[in-house]
Formats: sequence, C-alpha cells, structure tokens
Amino acid sequence: MSPTGMSPLFVPISRAFGQLDDRVFISVALQSIAWSAACFAGLYVAAIWVVHRLLDLHGVLAWGADILGAVGASLLAIFLFLPVAAAIGTLYFDRIALAVERRFYPWLPPPEGASIIAQTWDGVAVAGRVLALNAIALVLTVLLPGIGLALGWMIASYAIGRGLFVAVAMRRMPRAPAESLYRSQRGVVLLNGAILAAAAYVPIINLLIPVIGTAAMVHVLDIALSVSDRPRPSPSPPWAQR
Repeated sequence: MSPTGMSPLFVPISRAFGQLDDRVFISVALQSIAWSAACFAGLYVAAIWVVHRLLDLHGVLAWGADILGAVGASLLAIFLFLPVAAAIGTLYFDRIALAVERRFYPWLPPPEGASIIAQTWDGVAVAGRVLALNAIALVLTVLLPGIGLALGWMIASYAIGRGLFVAVAMRRMPRAPAESLYRSQRGVVLLNGAILAAAAYVPIINLLIPVIGTAAMVHVLDIALSVSDRPRPSPSPPWAQR
C-alpha cells in the first residue's frame, strides 16, 4: 500500500486522471478527438456510399439499405475505435510521456531509447494486430453474442497494456529490453491495461484513452523497473518503498 492508503495498482491510473488539467494533455486530447471524429466520419460516409454503389437500390429498398448501412457503419466504428485510437495515440505519446515525467520524475535524463523509426513501426504493428483481432471479435459477436464482447475487452486489455507499455519503454531502452521487461512484468502491465480497457467502454472517457493510457503506462514503467533487475535512474516512488 502507498502512504496514502491507495493500492499501487491504481496509482498509475489515478495519477493519469489527476493530470488531465495539464495543458499538454488538453491539447493532445483535443487533437486526438478531432482526428478520431474525422476518421469515423469518413468511415460512415464511405460505408453508406459503398452500400449505394453495390446495391444500386431505389425507393423503399434504398431507404432500408441506408438504415442498415448506417447501423453497420456505427457498429464498425465502435469495433475500429481502439485500433484507430491506438494508431493516433502513437503520434502524440512522446508529448504525453514528457509531460508526465516533468511533473512526477523531473530528475530523469532526456530519453535515449529505440530510434523513432523503431518506435513508429512498433505502434503501427500493434495497431495492425489489434485491427485483425477486432475483426475476429466482430465475427464472434455476430455469431456468439456476449463472447465477442468479452473477447473485445481482452483484446483492448492487450492493446492498451502491451502496446502502450512497450512504446513508453522504448523511449528509454532498445526494443529487445523493452519486450523483455514487458514479459517479466506482464501481469501488472495487462492488469492496468484491463482497467483502462474497461474505461474505454465509458462514453467520453473512451476518447481520452490514448492520453490516459500513455500517462498511466509511464507510471507502470516506473513500477516495473522498481521490481525488476534493471537499473532505475530515479529514487524509489512512495508506493515502492518498504
């Protein structure tokens, strides 16, 4: 337990939400929301256009096809939100991580980890895997309602947990050590990912997941380093003290 009585598990997320008044957080959140809205608007319009072009219906049939197309586009947007948000989040995660470090870990030296290309490729690869897994979840939701929803939550837990944790870790170490640290601390990483994934089902809050998730994983990285055999360039935080 931390000196405040809060479980270490909830410290990263609590601190991430507590920093929402940060100007960097607000700026990134607004930009992420704008990009997400633009992506989903484009998806919605494209889905309607495809229905019209493929079916070429008229009258009542065209009206019914529009309704089905709108419903289908909305459902597709829900399932594509996470990979789209994850991809958008990779564009801004360094700004969020720096803001968190300035407030909570000002003694840290400038990050010198994997190259920008390696970090970008890792983010794209994670978004691609999540997109493929979400497609499977979508099929299962149609065939086996309930199971698809649970699988979607598990996928979100992995995407936010593993994806953002490794991305944040790669700012301060090469890819191989970042992956190794993730594997050794998979439990705490995915548990925090699961909490964030559950929050992603809450309207409004889901728009903030790329920001909140990145901020939380900076704190998770510090916790992971405190219990691993890797050197930490910082004193122990309150919750790591014994």
